[in-house]
Amino acid sequence: MRAIRFIPSVDPFLLFLIATVAAASFLPVRGAAAAWVGLIADLAIALLFFLHGAKLSREAIVQGIGSWRLHLLVFGSTYLLFPAIGLAVVDLSGGWVDPLLLSGLLYLTLLPSTVQSSIAFTAIAGGNVAAAVCSASLSNLIGIVLTPLLVSLAMTTSGSGVQMSWHSIEAILLQLLLPFVAGHLLRPLIGTFVARNKAVLQIVDRGSILLVVYSAFSAAVVNGIWLILGWRDMAALLVLSALILAIVMGANLLAARMLKLPREDAIVLLFCGSKKSLVSGVPMAGALFAPASVGMIVLPLMIFHQLQLFVCAMLAARYRRQMEAG
Repeated sequence: MRAIRFIPSVDPFLLFLIATVAAASFLPVRGAAAAWVGLIADLAIALLFFLHGAKLSREAIVQGIGSWRLHLLVFGSTYLLFPAIGLAVVDLSGGWVDPLLLSGLLYLTLLPSTVQSSIAFTAIAGGNVAAAVCSASLSNLIGIVLTPLLVSLAMTTSGSGVQMSWHSIEAILLQLLLPFVAGHLLRPLIGTFVARNKAVLQIVDRGSILLVVYSAFSAAVVNGIWLILGWRDMAALLVLSALILAIVMGANLLAARMLKLPREDAIVLLFCGSKKSLVSGVPMAGALFAPASVGMIVLPLMIFHQLQLFVCAMLAARYRRQMEAG
């Protein structure tokens, strides 16, 4: 009976994530309903940023913007470390993994970091949310230009150029930064209420992630992910994705320890520096690659996206327990 004590407790949020993926697999949202689910997820994310803006003090925001060393570390992890690992994995895996899937693996390492889940996990873990907002948003803004340039250097694309769109920038400004600023401006009126109702903020944090996961995985299921992917391919992608994620997270933890980063900043580097954006990656793939290959190109990204959510959910819960235990 004593052996039971060594079994780690399972975080309920991880169970919710697994249930969400299962629900999307068996009951994916389609058509007009998918648009409504996406809209609700967007509103939940906007509410998340609004509440975080109301929660953060002016001093914390100034400190977050001024964390230039932390932003450089996140940028280096996203656009230097990830691509280097991707090139190495593709080179070592050639011959026993489908070349198109390997191209997808390399492509995902060239993408910007996520915004919503990075900040939500940082908040759950008790990290520097203000710095996470700045790092993740900056990564996405830069990635709109930098990712296509990296793709043109590392891969063979279908066209002679990449058509840039202001839609991604507009989405970041309207959905993320604008609610954050609005919440902060209203902090004198609602800041006390938000501070006294932390449970509400936690529900929005985790609920927004579950909505994003359900919406994204439903789209993958509707597009036939289980029809075009065999078990051998799935196993290879899972192993390689886990290897990439483990190396990046290990390197970020080591860098944080060597540079003696504060706990809150180390959490930002871990979560913002180890994510890749599905929201940015899928539209970019449509502009960069031939239509017939886009599905297989983004497949590794979809798998990596789910894997990073599961791993980060467990890590964020662990950091939360450590923080609550003092």
